[in-house]
Amino acid sequence: MILVTGATGTVGREVVAQLLTAGQRVRAMTRDPKKVDLNGGVEVVQGDFNAPDTLASAVKGVDRVFSLTFGPQTGIHEKNLARAAKASGVRHIVKLSALGGDDETRNNIRKWHDEGEQAIRDTGIAWTVLRPGAFMSNALHWRASIRAQGKVFSNYGDGKLPPVHPRDIAAVAVRALTADGHEGKVYPLTGPEALSMSEQVKILADAIGQPLEYVPISDEAARKGMEHAGMPSFLIDALVPFAAFIRSGKATHVFHTVKEVTGRPPLRFGDWAKENAAAFG
Repeated sequence: MILVTGATGTVGREVVAQLLTAGQRVRAMTRDPKKVDLNGGVEVVQGDFNAPDTLASAVKGVDRVFSLTFGPQTGIHEKNLARAAKASGVRHIVKLSALGGDDETRNNIRKWHDEGEQAIRDTGIAWTVLRPGAFMSNALHWRASIRAQGKVFSNYGDGKLPPVHPRDIAAVAVRALTADGHEGKVYPLTGPEALSMSEQVKILADAIGQPLEYVPISDEAARKGMEHAGMPSFLIDALVPFAAFIRSGKATHVFHTVKEVTGRPPLRFGDWAKENAAAFG
């Protein structure tokens, strides 16, 4: 049995789907099972990272865990889960983390994940860490401005980065969860090519069949836009400064981990854009 946390999110849903395709028994943890709409073959259980007592029942009878949580409490959340997993006899935890880690790229998001990674290691359970870069699906945040104005606004300037398809992140996770040899490994994950925002917008425009304009904006304008969209302040404070690193041109490195682990090349942004074109209509 494999427990998947964050099973209703962008990556979690892909992990669940691919595990089922692989013939695995899957249990999904959520705070409110009544609100979950997953494949009928999935066992859905109630569990809350902030309530350790609920985690004990969630991991009961589980061999492996996919751990996905986010925010300033990541370290506490994964300590609670890992301790419950250790007590229940879980053999392997695969954690979704974030790319980066040196002095220049270690923003708040990575600091939260560092705490979570260490909490898992401290239990002595076998672990695998996945560190993806920007998700291709982040482009879904452009929907409102595209529908209203046919424009995409960003403070990334002309900087490039290699976004990764959530399906590829999930594919690596599933390999780590279902095959030996991934224990103690850290997998940096990116897509196959570094793209600027203007290049991504052009690819998306071709996919949806309408002209789009990319509009570079300042960090201050980006912050105001995030605030207007209702994004939590802790996330805004982490994201806005990171744009300077993107603009510096130092975020272009492409990792080949997806192909090395799965045996197939990673999907391109154009693939994601075609799959999700209807979402921008």
